[in-house]
Amino acid sequence: MRTDRCHLRTDRSREKTLKNKGIRPSSSALLATHLGDIVLVVGRHTFVLGGYQSDFARNLAREGLGIDALVRETVEGALEDCALDARDVAVVHVGNAFGELFTGQAQLGAMPATVCAGLWGAPSSRHEAACASGSMAILAAMAEIEAERYECALVLGVEQERNVPGEACARNLGAAAWVGHEGESARYLWPHMFSRVGDAYDERYGGLRREHLTAIARKNFDNARSNPRAQTRGWKLTDASFAEDDQSNPRIEGRLRRHDCGQVTDGAVAILLASERFAREWAQRRGARLESIPRILGWGHRSAGLGLDQKLARAEPNDVLFPHVRQAIREALARASVPGVHALSGIETHDCFTTTEYMAIDHFELTAPGESWRAIEERWTERGGRTPINPSGGLIGAGHPVGATGVRMVLDAARQVSDRAGETQVDNARMFATLNLGGSATTAACFVLGGVEPGASR
Repeated sequence: MRTDRCHLRTDRSREKTLKNKGIRPSSSALLATHLGDIVLVVGRHTFVLGGYQSDFARNLAREGLGIDALVRETVEGALEDCALDARDVAVVHVGNAFGELFTGQAQLGAMPATVCAGLWGAPSSRHEAACASGSMAILAAMAEIEAERYECALVLGVEQERNVPGEACARNLGAAAWVGHEGESARYLWPHMFSRVGDAYDERYGGLRREHLTAIARKNFDNARSNPRAQTRGWKLTDASFAEDDQSNPRIEGRLRRHDCGQVTDGAVAILLASERFAREWAQRRGARLESIPRILGWGHRSAGLGLDQKLARAEPNDVLFPHVRQAIREALARASVPGVHALSGIETHDCFTTTEYMAIDHFELTAPGESWRAIEERWTERGGRTPINPSGGLIGAGHPVGATGVRMVLDAARQVSDRAGETQVDNARMFATLNLGGSATTAACFVLGGVEPGASR
């Protein structure tokens, strides 16, 4: 039954934790924490009831299907996973970046109700921030739940990209850059831009080695083999696939070769988010406890200008390349009361290219600025390492349907901390972070998920 308001309760244990740190709650509904001189408002937790991911290896055009069929499958799959009826959903948020360019279809916020009659009449909206579109949809849904407007939100991320030739696809995706101001001479704009990120590491810190980018690519393709929904799970790759071999691993732009690149993907992911009251009642109906449901403990969101040169010009010597990305991560960890990155069980991060994951490592402060190579050489980021990165396979191995990627990351993180990640499971996962980027790190969104008590039944 749809309602317009939810009843949120004060999280007493979290309030006590903050008070012990000398941080006062700002109201009965909101708490405040500090990050340096910045006061962060910490809302009530939003719970992740479950969700569904489509098979990222599919090609819809070859199947004679459109984006509507993908939305129907994914919405119905998410509702089934959560044992909910569409009428339980109070609001819908859709992340989609390039619907008009690839399919000619705009107003995709209305597509869920178009294909699922039970959602007819539910308020809906579509969010766009390039590859971070899905995370923006999640943030909007969280804000409405925390503001007590609604109890249960459906968040859908969706993109169809494999229905046009490669160069047309590259042009469409290039709309997320500063059009007319950068990348004009590149055949493939985004490989060009993120090759330049690698160049910036090389110039600033001295020597970005090919072997470190290769290790990232190998890891993510290897992880994807265990992921039953990964786009590349069945790919047959050899040592030559990762070598400087123009036949098996051709150069795309600059320092980036074929297997340094994320995939062009048709895919969708949906999750159901809920208030504490809705989640508690939902758990009770299933004979479970609230403590068995993963929740979003913290979030960070920062944006910069469109131009890559603009961003690189602002980076200080001996600091990270993108301070606003690091700030988004720090804010998410602070809101979640995480003392540091090493308290995380793992990370699902943006790896549209190997240079992007290389950048994420030092921006998460796993290493000092410019020393991401250290985490790679010490194997910290492998599935059994200190801080596994992209056990799903990431964008390189699992796939990258642009509007769905942020939602996929949060669903994977929720499954990790509730021991539902199957063959990609990280042992004893308690807290997982995500980092989703749009454009040349123009938009950065980070979430921390956790809150599931060990042994809590579900």
